[in-house]
Parts: sequence; C-alpha cells; structure tokens
Amino acid sequence: MDLATVWFVIVAVFWTGFFVLEGFDFGVGALHALIGRSETERRHAIGTIAPFWDGNEVWLVVGTAAIFAAFPAWFATWFSALYLGIVLLLLALMLRGVALEWRGKGEGHSWRGAWTAALATGSILAPLVLGVALGDLLAGLPIDEHGAFTGRVWSLFTGFGVWTGLTLVALCLMHGATFLAVRTTGDLRARSQQWGRTLGIVALVMVAVFAVWTVLIAQPGWLSYLLLAVALLAVAASLYAARRGSEKGAFVATAVAIAATVGSLFASLFPDVLVSSTSSANSLTVAGSASSVYALTVMSVVAAVFFPVVLLYQGYTYVVLRRRVGGASASAPSDHGPKSMDEPNLDRTWRPQ
Repeated sequence: MDLATVWFVIVAVFWTGFFVLEGFDFGVGALHALIGRSETERRHAIGTIAPFWDGNEVWLVVGTAAIFAAFPAWFATWFSALYLGIVLLLLALMLRGVALEWRGKGEGHSWRGAWTAALATGSILAPLVLGVALGDLLAGLPIDEHGAFTGRVWSLFTGFGVWTGLTLVALCLMHGATFLAVRTTGDLRARSQQWGRTLGIVALVMVAVFAVWTVLIAQPGWLSYLLLAVALLAVAASLYAARRGSEKGAFVATAVAIAATVGSLFASLFPDVLVSSTSSANSLTVAGSASSVYALTVMSVVAAVFFPVVLLYQGYTYVVLRRRVGGASASAPSDHGPKSMDEPNLDRTWRPQ
C-alpha cells in the first residue's frame, strides 16, 4: 500500500470519526426540544453534550485539513464546487455553537425558543449538507479534463447525494436518541428510548435504500458490500438492543452503523476521490490527486505522533464525564437550575464516579 492510499484511508477514518462522535451531538441538538417537555429536561439534554461537542468538531477540521494537505487537487475541485454548501455548513455550525452557549444566558420563552430553534436547525442542516457533499463524491459532479467544476448550483443536488444526506441525518437522530438514553434519567430517559426505537425503524429503511443505491451506481468491491451489510445489521442490532432495554448496546450499534455507512462511501469511491459525471476519464483519482511522496511522508510522521495523543485525551474525557445527567427532578417542569453550559452543576465540572 503506497502513501497516497494510506492517506486516503486516514482521511476516511477522520471523516468517519467525525460522524460517529459529532453524530450524537447533532442528534441531541435536533431532538432536545422534542424529547424534553420542560425547560429543565431540555437543559439536561443539552448538558449531556456540553463537554464534548466542540472537541468532536475538531475531527471535521482535521479531516478537511488532511484532504487539503494530502490531496490538493481533490480539495481544490471539491471545495470550489461546494462553495454554497460550505457557506451553509459554516452558518449551521456557527448557529449551533452560538445557540449552545447563549440559549441559557437569557430569560423568557421568546429568547429560549429562538435559540432552541436555532440549535435544532443547525443540528439538522450540518449533517444534511455534509451528507450531500459526500454522496456527490460517488454520484459524480460535472468536471472537465482540467479538473475544474463546470456545473451549476443545482448540479450539487444529485439524487444519491440528497438521499445520503437524509440517511445521515436519520442516523444522527437515532444516535442522539440512544445517547440521551444512556446519559439521562427518569422520564427523559424513557422518552429517549422510545424515540430511539421509532427513529431506528426510519433509519433501517433509509440505510437499506442507501445500500441498494450504492450498489447500483458504484459497482463496489467486497469491502463495500461488507460495510453496507454491517450498516444494516448494526441498525437492526440497535433496534433489538433498545427493545431489550440495553441502552449502551443500542448506542454502540448506532455508532457502528454510522461508521459503516460513511466507510462504505469511501470504500466504494476508491480508487477515485471524486467521480466525474461528464466522463470517467475526468474523474480524480487517489494517485493523481496526491501530494508528493516527501509531503506525505512528513505528514505520516506528524500523524503517528499526535493522533494517538488526541485519541487518548478524548477517551479520557468520555470516561471522566460518563455520569448521567439529571436526577429525581429531571422531569420536573421547573425553570430553576443551570442557565448555561458553563454553570457548575453541568458536566464540565463533574468527577468520575
């Protein structure tokens, strides 16, 4: 395996890791107002992701930076085509980040309602845009012989790309519901379990259609078939675990489902990095888009040193902040309690049990 292929795998790992880790953040952000029926419950739901969401977004930054450094031709063509999508993504992430920090800093239903809507909108729009962008890699975009995007804005809305975006949104919602079931107590936990089962049925149908569509347009190899099968089985396993009351099992299964779904996209794409819908000869390949061997070698050394450190730090964070959010009053319709994610009785200051 040459260095270009190694870095294609690394890019796939970064993007997969982002969706697995940030997926439950997106899901909680989108569902917190539906699952939480009181202001206290909504604050508890947001509190479950308070210590993690900003760190999880780093995976997206690193994954994008890896494409920029390892595959500059891929980065130039893909991101120039996705100009509008990038603007929408940045707006969604900024809206979501501001909403998470500012929702609890004001009083009144109008203030909270506005930021609640902003959080839900950003949490749905971000995975949708990213899913469409990833799906377009495999469905194909109009690219000429010089690697330049020749389409229009509507060229980005391929059928497969849009379905991929919707599928990832469904998986993120399911992931968020199972995460809330693991991290909360009382009525909030019970409703999270119910939402997880309902969303699991939707996700199962969408992943099944995604798998069939992938096979039809990509003619994938054995690894893609394996990952697509794992994705379907993982969603089904999550439903089974949820019905048997195994919250952690359901959460792990949804994480596997997301990882297998995103991984199948990259596996089906290889050895291309961006398919051309005008001519297969214009498709960008791993070998043709890669940086020099020297640049890839330097990047490999840096990644080998720092990537394990990041994994250890994030793993430590999840272990330390593993305590459930809520208690006897988790379902009480009170307006008292923490007003923002920075106040002392949320996850940021918890100690391991």
